[in-house]
Amino acid sequence: MIIGLEGEIVFKEPTRLGIKCAGVVYEVFVSLQTSQNLSQKVGENANLLITHIIREDAWQLFGFLDNIERQLFVRLIKINGVGPKVAMAILSTYSPQTFAQVIENNDIKSMQRVPGIGPKSAGRILVEISGWSLELTQDSKTVKEDSNLHQVVLALESLGYKNDVIQKAIKGIESDEVGAMVRAALKKIQTL
Repeated sequence: MIIGLEGEIVFKEPTRLGIKCAGVVYEVFVSLQTSQNLSQKVGENANLLITHIIREDAWQLFGFLDNIERQLFVRLIKINGVGPKVAMAILSTYSPQTFAQVIENNDIKSMQRVPGIGPKSAGRILVEISGWSLELTQDSKTVKEDSNLHQVVLALESLGYKNDVIQKAIKGIESDEVGAMVRAALKKIQTL
């Protein structure tokens, strides 16, 4: 899996970039927010976090400048009926912090401003992602990306646990080894 790309920008469109790495040009889809915040121009080097999606008919790369936006994208595409295109439309319409406010306020009208989302989809997305906005505002400050605790959170997410359960499970867990921390969190989850 490709998790990051660093290379020369070959072409730059509002929602698409071409990044040349070691002689290979990769097509990377980006949100309008990422495109606007990307200060590099064609011919300059850029560094992007990548989510690599492999399907039967296509291999696609989605690029992000920060991990919060990438995490939100990954969370959104896990929702039934929300594919990469809709997730990128959400990220193009709202920054992660603004989207956190939409979630907290359960603002269906704001969700309907996103192209391709109607009232039913907006309600479903808000229900399925509720509670995650706290992670956008709090966890980005308290859990460092390179910390063991962050790796425990990622491991529990990959096992399918929701954020509210994960936050309860990781409270008070301390160790130097990620494996021991994951085992301790799983034991805690069994008692919740």
